[in-house]
Amino acid sequence: MDVKSAFALLLTKVTKLETKYILYKDVISIRKTISFSVGKGSLTHNRRDFIAQNVDSDRTQMNIEYCNENLEQVYHQMFDDALQRFNDKQKRADRKIESYYDKIRTGKQEKLFHEVIVQIGNREDTNSKSADSEIAVRILDEYMKHFQERNPNLRIFSAHLHLDEETPHLHIDFVPFVTNSKRGLDTRVSLKQALLSQGFKGESKFESEWSKWALSEKQQLASVMEKHGVEWEQLGTHNEHLSVYDYKKKMRAEEVQELEEKAESLTEKINDMLDFEVQVESFTNMFYDEEEYKLPEPSSLMSAKTYKTKIVEPLFNRIIALAKTAVKMCFELKAQVENLKLWGTRDKNMVKHLTKENDALYTENQKLHKEVKEYKLLKRIFGEEKISELVKTAKETEQAQRKSKSKKYERNR
Repeated sequence: MDVKSAFALLLTKVTKLETKYILYKDVISIRKTISFSVGKGSLTHNRRDFIAQNVDSDRTQMNIEYCNENLEQVYHQMFDDALQRFNDKQKRADRKIESYYDKIRTGKQEKLFHEVIVQIGNREDTNSKSADSEIAVRILDEYMKHFQERNPNLRIFSAHLHLDEETPHLHIDFVPFVTNSKRGLDTRVSLKQALLSQGFKGESKFESEWSKWALSEKQQLASVMEKHGVEWEQLGTHNEHLSVYDYKKKMRAEEVQELEEKAESLTEKINDMLDFEVQVESFTNMFYDEEEYKLPEPSSLMSAKTYKTKIVEPLFNRIIALAKTAVKMCFELKAQVENLKLWGTRDKNMVKHLTKENDALYTENQKLHKEVKEYKLLKRIFGEEKISELVKTAKETEQAQRKSKSKKYERNR
């Protein structure tokens, strides 16, 4: 290979390395806000059955459609079996439900479906026509691909990533449902119960199931952003001043602390269970040891009626009251056992997830460290000006290729 060919090959490698460096290293200082809001649920708008004024129709072809199912058909798939079981139990014809879709549509307790709109940044710092939007699209795409896996009780039927408006954003439409319900259909629509089934229990008006779930989803999105070198700028907090590395350490430390607190809580619950067992045992022993629960012999002058009303019935009432207390304690004990099983499963899954994520981050960090080291070496050899020139050329080539593909797509439509 002659010197000219070797130099051309080296320039190609430098260009690729510079591109990776820009994507994974230089953007390390980029900070973006996260918007996770409730959408109006306009399905015709989401799938572009009509073009609104704020839509750039020249860019509509760039939108990504993940799924687009008919909502009424989805209801049939999800609830027809449960509806049949419900109707089979009804002895009165007027209590049967002809269409579960129509019942929810015309009712006031639940909505047919819910929508969330997910966005990174704003139109000033992440405009759809800017370079930053490309990173935002990659992040939102990766986040979307794992949404259903994280939310098994939220059945997605429509999801679109819009790139033809001011800022790239996701529309995710889903039907929340719960199984094994004791009220109505055994599988039915319920946002509150769906989120509760996924482990999000509301504590108050300001800490509802929805708010806790939304925060969790923001954290999931922030985790994806981190992998692409973008920090979550949380307005009104001090987190925007943290570097990505420090932010990761802070998040991991908080997760470890949370697990430790859960372990401590589980220990307390186990001790409470043992206390319950001791109390139940002491209640049982009362029947044998306490004089007040022993049936005395009737006196020779006492009639059967007097013995019944004065001795037997009061004792019987005391025993019933004691039995009620013991039964209540047993049910409380059973509930605590079920909660312990649930928490144990969640913590096990959380540890597995954190371990896997930590391994992936370590591998990615090692790879980036090596690439940055190589980049600095090339920069020192060829000079910063030459590298910048190569990067500019590579970007122009990439933009030309993208425009060429777009024109080809238009001709084939």
